Amino acid sequence: MENRVKHFETIRNFRDFGGYPTAEGGIIRTGKLYRSGNYSEASSAELGQVEKLNIVFQVDLRRPDERERMVARWSAPKTITHDGGRESEAPHVQFLKQVAVNKDEAEGWMIEYYKKAPFRSHHIELFQHWFHGLLALQNDEAALVNCTAGKDRTGILCAITKYALGVKEEILLEDYLLTNTAAKVEERLPIATKWFNDQINQNYPAEVYWPFVGVRAIYMKTALQTITEKTGSLGAYLEKVIGLNDQDISSLRNRLVK
Repeated sequence: MENRVKHFETIRNFRDFGGYPTAEGGIIRTGKLYRSGNYSEASSAELGQVEKLNIVFQVDLRRPDERERMVARWSAPKTITHDGGRESEAPHVQFLKQVAVNKDEAEGWMIEYYKKAPFRSHHIELFQHWFHGLLALQNDEAALVNCTAGKDRTGILCAITKYALGVKEEILLEDYLLTNTAAKVEERLPIATKWFNDQINQNYPAEVYWPFVGVRAIYMKTALQTITEKTGSLGAYLEKVIGLNDQDISSLRNRLVK
């Protein structure tokens, strides 16, 4: 799908995550499922392009403090947020303010994050709202999930969504790793490095900040493995944690797979 990534200047990592094949021979419908970063810096021209996509439902996975610091310039007619998980500042920034941080410690922090994220109570509630919203979509309507950068929380929920629609794990990872291209990670890394170093008054090399700008397969594999270890399988997670039964899964596939 050549036009999967929508190249905006300020809306990072915006893309259609339909178009992927399912194990049963279907294809996730395009123009129905979108993912992105936040909209705090979006231009009027960019917002006009987003409006054309008929996104009627949105789940914003950001914490309340993130929404307050980066006020969205756009939201869908029905947008779900959650007031849980408030922090004084971003958890990864708190981590980086420790006495000393190196590349391996940064990698370890991110891996630990992916172990915990699928089971945080406010994430679970937002994930539940997302699937309920998908079940209510009409034929010409689309849905969007976003967080601040559109890579970690959003990546986990998109992977779970594709699994629910019958996509194999290797394809989940393909879409997940597309963040590194869609978000122009290598281009943004020097800018992000300077920003982080200014924030914490350090002079760490770019490799320390890479996990907070890009994604690696081990992160998502860790999330999926932890889900399996704790619940038995991804299917059990959808049933026991998210609350989707066989009829719900069938309805999702009828709506979103062709």
